[in-house]
Amino acid sequence: MSEKAAKYGEPSKRNRSIKIRVTDEELEVLRMHSTRSELARWMREFCLSGGQQDFIKQAKSAPNPELLRGLSGIGNNLNQIARRVNSGEWGALDKVQIIAALAGVERALTDLRNNQK
Repeated sequence: MSEKAAKYGEPSKRNRSIKIRVTDEELEVLRMHSTRSELARWMREFCLSGGQQDFIKQAKSAPNPELLRGLSGIGNNLNQIARRVNSGEWGALDKVQIIAALAGVERALTDLRNNQK
C-alpha cells in the first residue's frame, strides 16, 4: 500500500492473482456455498475473514418469514425423498429421475439465493 493510500484510508489496488483449478463438481459446490453473485469476491471475503463477514451481514438482515417457511418445507420434502432413495424402495430408473428432479431444485434454490442479495 502506498504511503498516501495508507494515510487517507484508501484501499490498496489488487495487483496479484491466484489461479486455481477445480473440477466441474468442485466449481458447482463453490457456487452453491457462495453468498455472493461474484465467486471471486466471495472467496476473497470468506478466506480472508474466516468466513464470518458474510455470515454477520446475513444475520443482521431480517429474514423473510414466508421465504423461511417455504424453504423449510422444501428441506423436509428433500429429506423424505433422500430417505426413500437410500432405503432401496425404488429402482435404478426411479433414482435417476429423482436425482434429475433434485438437481432442478438445487438450481432453483441457488437462483433464489442469488436473487435475495
